[in-house]
Amino acid sequence: MLIELIPLFMFAAICIFLMLGYPVAFTLGGVALACAGMGIVGGVFDPNLLKSFPSRLYGIMNNYTLVAVPLFVFMGTVLEKSRLAEDLLENMAKACGRLPGGLGISVIAVGAMLAASTGIVGATVVTMGLMSLPLMIKRGYAPSFACGTICATGTLGQIIPPSIALVLLGDVLSSAYQQAQLKLGVFNPKTISVGDLFVAALVPGLLLVALYMLYVFFTAFFRPHIIPRVVINDDEQQVSFVKVLLSLLPVLLLIGLVLGSILIGAATPTEAAGVGALGACLLAISKKQFCLKRLREVSRSTLQISAMIFMILIGASLFSLVFRGFGGEELVHSFFSQLPGGVFTAVLLVMLVMFVLGFILDFIEIIFVVVPIVGPVLLAMGVDPIWLGIMIAVNLQTSFLTPPFGFALFYLRGVAPASIKTSEIYRGVIPFIALQLLVLCAMALWPGLVTWLPEQM
Repeated sequence: MLIELIPLFMFAAICIFLMLGYPVAFTLGGVALACAGMGIVGGVFDPNLLKSFPSRLYGIMNNYTLVAVPLFVFMGTVLEKSRLAEDLLENMAKACGRLPGGLGISVIAVGAMLAASTGIVGATVVTMGLMSLPLMIKRGYAPSFACGTICATGTLGQIIPPSIALVLLGDVLSSAYQQAQLKLGVFNPKTISVGDLFVAALVPGLLLVALYMLYVFFTAFFRPHIIPRVVINDDEQQVSFVKVLLSLLPVLLLIGLVLGSILIGAATPTEAAGVGALGACLLAISKKQFCLKRLREVSRSTLQISAMIFMILIGASLFSLVFRGFGGEELVHSFFSQLPGGVFTAVLLVMLVMFVLGFILDFIEIIFVVVPIVGPVLLAMGVDPIWLGIMIAVNLQTSFLTPPFGFALFYLRGVAPASIKTSEIYRGVIPFIALQLLVLCAMALWPGLVTWLPEQM
């Protein structure tokens, strides 16, 4: 009985060590090796299983899809440091000056494009916080509302393609889907691709952006004490409209080129990421924001983020190997199969667990640790892999926004002025959490919101 509980002990140990502040990658690998060592000494773990780990490492480093990760990170970092978003926000804020909540709507639009460009929540929240929070406070926006808008907009990087989270999730889910089919006796398994998840994420992502904008618009219309209206003269508005087109087109063309090439099948995500990285460099050069010093900063940042991702992936791979060696996968499958309510209860429980884990783990750890464990079980129960992937992405996006442990809240707290209370940041995100939960429930009730567009493509 105690041997069967070792997988649960491993999972609990990881959560405890991470809350104590130990590095994620080494915690995963360390817990796995410690448990494997104790299992070998106790005669309950086959040491030959560890011999397959080098081949797993080779598979990770030889994975063509994962090459897209450093390229997308490089693309996002170049756009972040070249200050393209600052010009765009300034011009859009003037062009939308007559609309109720025009500045807030501009922040959401620019943040959504920045999220689509970087695909990294932390980078988007920090950049938008430094760039737009002082401007929103200066225009008379309530601090809680301004903070909530920036945090919610920053988390769009989880769902709006080309998202790093979707790239990683697509690779993990593809492997889980093939495992599930082999268990069901399908020896010519179907696959899903990162491009499938990109297509499926478009409707939910745009729906979230539209709901955010509508919320800002109606709040400004009915509660002007929270969002004051700023009026600008016609001449300034005309000039701003031309400027906003000139600043908007390059970014939209780059995103359209990257996404469009993937959606029409002209390029793989990895090839499109290479095009995006080159395009971001050309945009930075055109804005005279590209030099040897900035290239060095971008390269160092890209190296650090990419090394972190792949190191976590290596640790998660070792953890997954030992977890399965102790019968963890069979334990999870047995638990889910005995739940009342079948597939619905199993999916609901997984979503709740991931939501809570989002308080203490980043999306990379959750994708590499949790999804390989529960993914094959859920997919073997008949869950659509594309729908499950987008549900996980939106769920984690909501988790990163939820007080008191949401990552996006901590990112903004780090760059917000001391005059803004943490309680104001927490209070400001609550309406946006409600909107995200609304979209999550809508996708659960109407899976076609996710699956319709991929089926048409």
